[in-house]
Amino acid sequence: MATSLYKLLTRSKPHSHMYSTSHSLQKHFSAVADSSFSTSAALGSQTSSPAPTQDNKRGSRWTQLLLFLPGAITFGLGSWQIVRREEKIKTLEYQQQRLKMEPMKLNAEHPPDKNLDALEFRRVSCKGVFDEQKSIYLGPRSRSISGVTENGYYVITPLLPIPGDLDSMQSPILVNRGWVPRSWRDKAQEESTESDSVTNESTVVKPPSIEQSSWWKFWSKTPVVPKEQAISTVKPVEVVGVIRGGENPSIFVPANDPSIGQWFYVDVPAMARAIGLPEDTIYVEDVHEDIDRSNPYPVPKDINTLIRSKVMPQDHLNYCITWYSLSAAVTFMAYKRIKPKSGRR
Repeated sequence: MATSLYKLLTRSKPHSHMYSTSHSLQKHFSAVADSSFSTSAALGSQTSSPAPTQDNKRGSRWTQLLLFLPGAITFGLGSWQIVRREEKIKTLEYQQQRLKMEPMKLNAEHPPDKNLDALEFRRVSCKGVFDEQKSIYLGPRSRSISGVTENGYYVITPLLPIPGDLDSMQSPILVNRGWVPRSWRDKAQEESTESDSVTNESTVVKPPSIEQSSWWKFWSKTPVVPKEQAISTVKPVEVVGVIRGGENPSIFVPANDPSIGQWFYVDVPAMARAIGLPEDTIYVEDVHEDIDRSNPYPVPKDINTLIRSKVMPQDHLNYCITWYSLSAAVTFMAYKRIKPKSGRR
């Protein structure tokens, strides 16, 4: 029995050895498979990681370039102000040269040229008579007198030719006679209203009076003035002024309303049309310096104010310095922004 038990034990040992060997091989293959899977995963992650890194680099480059965009824009605006300053200097020099020329007489021998570009800022001398009833008041416009600011208007009156006078102009023009206070306009409107009422009353048909009869005209010594010669009774004037064009209003200036006689800026064709003149009528600004102290109004414009602009060359220079300063500041901030990132790399 001992012999059989020994044989049984010797037979069971190889089976147990084979079982342990197979179990160890299974563990070894599973470990190799896990290691190969992790290696392939790691390799896959390494091959896929460079693509987003390149996209990030491209995006960062565009971002860095955009940081310098405001500096480039402000630099361009500063350079544009330099060009505008040079253009403004040439324009003012041209205007000064035109104003220094002798006044040109507008009469039968020298009719005005309708080309306003060739006539603008040219001094002219015009002889005629003012039609006060058709005056246009431009404003309100303020004027400082001895440190006190007073509101008023520019009065623009048509200057009509004198019939039969060769030294007079041959076509009507518009003349900006100068600045007047508000009371001047109110008084002119009252006189215009009264004259209109008198005119309406005179249109009523009346029976012929004794003075209108033929025998009374024969015996009367009072001369009868024809209607055609009425203009000659008005005192002629000679205006020395500068030919100008219309104004370019800003977006804050209200629109003109000719129906109620409200004018905020000079619109030569519209003004001429409102008082029955051709649209190509010449517009002249009076600049004479002979002011009557007893009757100072209207006050003509100073000739030095005609060569001034809303934006002078010094203003363009100030704008240029401002834009260049902003460009330098923005560019410096952009450089400081990208410098730490480039240092870490």
